[in-house]
Amino acid sequence: CLPANQERFANGKLVTVQFHPSAQVVMTAGHDRSVSLFQVDGIRNPKIQSIYLESFPIYKARFSVDGEQVIATGTHHSMFFVYDMMAGNIIPIPKVRGVEERFLRNFELSPDGSLMLLIGTSGYLHLLSMKTKELISTMKVNGRCTASAFTPDSSKIYSYSKEGEVFIWDVRSRKCLHKFEDEGSLEGTCIALSKNNQYVACGSSSGVVNLYTTDVCLKEHRPKPVKAIMNLVTSATCVTFNPTTEILAVASRDADEAVKLV
Repeated sequence: CLPANQERFANGKLVTVQFHPSAQVVMTAGHDRSVSLFQVDGIRNPKIQSIYLESFPIYKARFSVDGEQVIATGTHHSMFFVYDMMAGNIIPIPKVRGVEERFLRNFELSPDGSLMLLIGTSGYLHLLSMKTKELISTMKVNGRCTASAFTPDSSKIYSYSKEGEVFIWDVRSRKCLHKFEDEGSLEGTCIALSKNNQYVACGSSSGVVNLYTTDVCLKEHRPKPVKAIMNLVTSATCVTFNPTTEILAVASRDADEAVKLV
């Protein structure tokens, strides 16, 4: 196929590529301060539009679950932007009341579309309402949180710490239900849950990705992985399950062509 963004290649590093949840559209965003949308037909892939965020190199961008908004955080900002695709408005969210963070970079959106989780520094996790973008509650892990993931039913959050521990939170009560150690992990880098809630994948800085079954993770403090995937030799920076939980993609942005499908 032709490059998805062939009608407008980025002038800097791309940090996000995401398919729209319901339309045949791909979004790209990156360090050149722009978010671009392309109609993907595999033949021409025409550009729909690009929006430019002045002096705001993008760290991460995501479609909302209903596909009507794009949320974008910057590399060095405590604010973030919401692009309302229906109205065509770019809405800056200058400061979330109650969130004392110098930079807001990494975030996750709950699968039911109601919540946004901001991953702060010093182990703080800030839960925001997706509707109002206001703070609901703050949780804290021991150490520093590097990655988080919601369960498919949005009832729990798995937070992975830099120290290689995974904390499981109940979204409704915001209490820590359980924590376990990721086997052999020196530093946690990324985490993913399968759509059928059967598996948890934990990727670490050594490049090893451990695959666990969720029921074992909820009971044991030192669960044994079903499989340890050793194919990456540099830090695992992305783990993702396909929608039918048959394939796990593991990737490292520290080396060329370091993408493996398991």
